[in-house]
Amino acid sequence: MRTRTCARSLALTELGLGAAQLGNLARTTSDEDAQGAVDAAWESGVRYFDTAPHYGLGLSERRLGAALAQRPRAEYTVSTKVGRLLVPSPQTAHQLDDGGFAVPAAFRRSWDFSRDGILRSLEGSLERLNLDHVDIVYLHDPDHHWQEASTTGVDTLTELRDQGVVTAVGVGMNQAAMLTEFVRRCDVDVVMVAGRHTLLDHAAQDELLPLAQVRGVGVVAAAVYNSGLLSAPRPPLHATYDYQPASRELLTQAAVIADVCEDHGCSLPEASIAYPLLHPAVISVVLGARDAGQSRTNADRLAASVPDALWDELTRLGLLPDGYAAQAAGGRS
Repeated sequence: MRTRTCARSLALTELGLGAAQLGNLARTTSDEDAQGAVDAAWESGVRYFDTAPHYGLGLSERRLGAALAQRPRAEYTVSTKVGRLLVPSPQTAHQLDDGGFAVPAAFRRSWDFSRDGILRSLEGSLERLNLDHVDIVYLHDPDHHWQEASTTGVDTLTELRDQGVVTAVGVGMNQAAMLTEFVRRCDVDVVMVAGRHTLLDHAAQDELLPLAQVRGVGVVAAAVYNSGLLSAPRPPLHATYDYQPASRELLTQAAVIADVCEDHGCSLPEASIAYPLLHPAVISVVLGARDAGQSRTNADRLAASVPDALWDELTRLGLLPDGYAAQAAGGRS
């Protein structure tokens, strides 16, 4: 599998495995399926794995660490996140987590972008992952914490980078505007943009991607299916978009894109993965997987042939921004 490189010689495979499902996102995943998802991703050439304490209140990190335990450490890249500190909550351990994961609520999430909070969070992540270092640490969803995250948060991560505890530092969010400000004002190496650089949402393309390219900041594209609407060859009638029921307008738009994909001999999910990678600032697309079959499907979709003529036609139909196909061509040169 091809790799792409950005600041500090950080090299990521073009496909990364997102480990939210390993934390029982929305429903239970077995230990065996979690291990199978990692094993199949590895066999497909994936060497970038992304997790977070938020995912299953630490379960994702524990499972990912166990699944990678026998792999040569120098051969893979791991990212985790800080900003949601896990605080023991024995009084709620008999309840289910209310954060979207099917796990006991034995911990509560506490927003904390302070130096102490970040150091404690990373210490817990390293213990759960059973690693002595991680390659990337992202500030996780600091939407309402700009002041602290952009100062103390970034400063703490750069201190850890200077000490060699982490290789690269960044920010992961579901919006493009604040990520752009982090790239513009802060010393970050990589950003993860979720759902804002997709076939249906082009919010990252006006400012974030061009600025990241100029600054040498790598962009990791996540949630490229927009939580489900773009994940099947034909958009399901009850599909979700950003974890909410998709509007009729979006369903129609996705169906038109699917038609064009079929006319060009590829599928909607294949184009959804290929599209973010057209831009020269993008270094990886992260996709989740719950079992071995889903990991193999992800790799097969990445490897599919998606013709340049598809982007030209989508642009002509007004479904992609004007000039993007030409810009994308530069990213493939």
